Amino acid sequence: MPGSSTALIETRLREAALDVGDVRELVDRALAEDLDGGIDVTSVATVPDDQRGALDLVARATGVVAGVPIAAAVFDRVGDGRVTIDMETPDGSRVCPGEVLLTATGPVRDLLLAERTALNLLCHLSGIATATHLWVSALGSTETRVRDTRKTTPGLRRLEKYAVRCGGGVNHRMSLSDAALVKDNHIVAAGGVAQAFRAVRTMAPDIPLEVEVDSLDQLEEVLEAGADLVLLDNFTPEQMSEAVRRTAGRARLEASGGLTLESARAVGATGVDFVAVGALTHSAPVLDIGADLRELP
Repeated sequence: MPGSSTALIETRLREAALDVGDVRELVDRALAEDLDGGIDVTSVATVPDDQRGALDLVARATGVVAGVPIAAAVFDRVGDGRVTIDMETPDGSRVCPGEVLLTATGPVRDLLLAERTALNLLCHLSGIATATHLWVSALGSTETRVRDTRKTTPGLRRLEKYAVRCGGGVNHRMSLSDAALVKDNHIVAAGGVAQAFRAVRTMAPDIPLEVEVDSLDQLEEVLEAGADLVLLDNFTPEQMSEAVRRTAGRARLEASGGLTLESARAVGATGVDFVAVGALTHSAPVLDIGADLRELP
């Protein structure tokens, strides 16, 4: 897709349900952090001001890509009209070693200044998308979906949850205000699981409400109270199957705690609706992506 302009990059961000202003602010903060009020000493010293080139961001490993328009926004910001960005690979694509994800063409100083910030974001988000895809594959033909949590990098939540979607997962709540999740400490503070459930329902009757339980007895209690989503904390697959049987479609069920890729198929076979995996965002290794500079003829 040659000659991608600022307008096209912004269109891609909006299509991804990402706020253009938020991405711009993140890019500015990251670039300011890298320069720390100064200049790129190495590039200014070694690269002639008028030298032009093309920088390819290339996959070094197999995975799922996420963040191409965000990396493009970095080059676009540094280039300020001097850099042309070709977004070669759509987010959500499975890539193999050697595949070019993005090409930026322009002044070499600009390309090298943007390189690390663009790679940091692209490698991180693609790592999350790749980790999510592994869970989707492990769950196989079951109807269970993998969901993220709020265990995200401060300031990067919307991007990280976007990467989960690119990998085939679904998002849990984005913030504390758009859904309620009654956990064990809330239950202690409220004096019981049913009391906590009723307190939230009274205060915010229209928002999604999930209740965490750690036993089948608690499950019965919240089902009787009217919960429509229940988090099964550290249940065994056998307990999950029993929870599904007892629930009988009255609420959706989400498994959490102690889950592994090796156990994913067995968990999905129990019939739970979701598995919650914090590791998608807090422990995903980066996808190896490199930057190759080419001289222009």
